[in-house]
Formats: sequence, structure tokens, C-alpha cells
Amino acid sequence: MTIKRIITGFLRENCYIISDKQKAIVIDPGADAKLILDACKDLDIVEVLVTHHHFDHIGALPEILSKYNLNENSKSKYFNYEVINTPGHTSDSKSFYFKDYNVMFTGDFIFKGTIGRTDLPTGSVYDMKESLELISKYPKDTIIYPGHGNASTIGDEINRYKKAQ
Repeated sequence: MTIKRIITGFLRENCYIISDKQKAIVIDPGADAKLILDACKDLDIVEVLVTHHHFDHIGALPEILSKYNLNENSKSKYFNYEVINTPGHTSDSKSFYFKDYNVMFTGDFIFKGTIGRTDLPTGSVYDMKESLELISKYPKDTIIYPGHGNASTIGDEINRYKKAQ
């Protein structure tokens, strides 16, 4: 599996293109549809996943869905992953765990060095704590790919969070 990060928009959101052979998934098509489409030009996009619906994560979503005649978060037969509800940053926050590759895409739920804001509409400190507890049960060496910034691991981030409490 290949993971390509494309940084989009003025908030520097991470859009990911995950490919295995020629089949691919786009995760969080933020802005810059042309940039994303150019990066996908030699791939067969079979899924588009969205971690949550803030504008910086879905700006190019309509164009990407239309181009590939897909529906958002519609599972194909090509990729094996778990959808984890991880509310806290927003009530609709989801993370996507690819067990076979030990990677998780977390959107704005958890980042390298911090967690997502809970003071925006539908955010919840209580839900964030529950989601962090849930995610702490996954392998500590799981690489997390957040919606902004660089990758980290579940172990590093959960340890950092527990020390801050």
C-alpha cells in the first residue's frame, strides 16, 4: 500500500491518496480539486472517505465524487479497513484503521502533539475523552495520519495526552 499526502488549502489540510496496485482511495479531499485529480490521474479511485465535514476537509468533495461517480464513505471490495466513530472534535468524526498496514487516518481527532479542538459546533470534551480511551486500545505502534501536520503513533499521542491530564 502506498500513502501519498497532498497538502491543500490555506489551512494546509492533509488529503491522502492510498493506493494498492492501481486501485485507490482519497481521504479528506479538502481544497484544490485540480491538484488532487492530477495526483489521481493514473489511478482507479474506488472510494472517497471523509473523517468529518469541516470545510477544509470537504472543499473538493463534490468534484471528486462526480469525477469518479462515487458516493462518500461507500465501501468497495478492494480495501479492508475499520471505520471507528471518534467524536470529540465534531460529532461526526471518524477514523479509518487499516489493520493489515497498521495505519490509521484520524482527521482532526488527534494530531502529532495535540488533540482536536472541542470548542467548535458539535465538539465535546466528554466525547473526546471517550474517543481517546477507545483509540488507546489499538496497537501503540499504529501510525496515525492526521488531518493537519505530520504523522505520529497512537502510543506517542496517548502517552502525551495522559501526561497532560
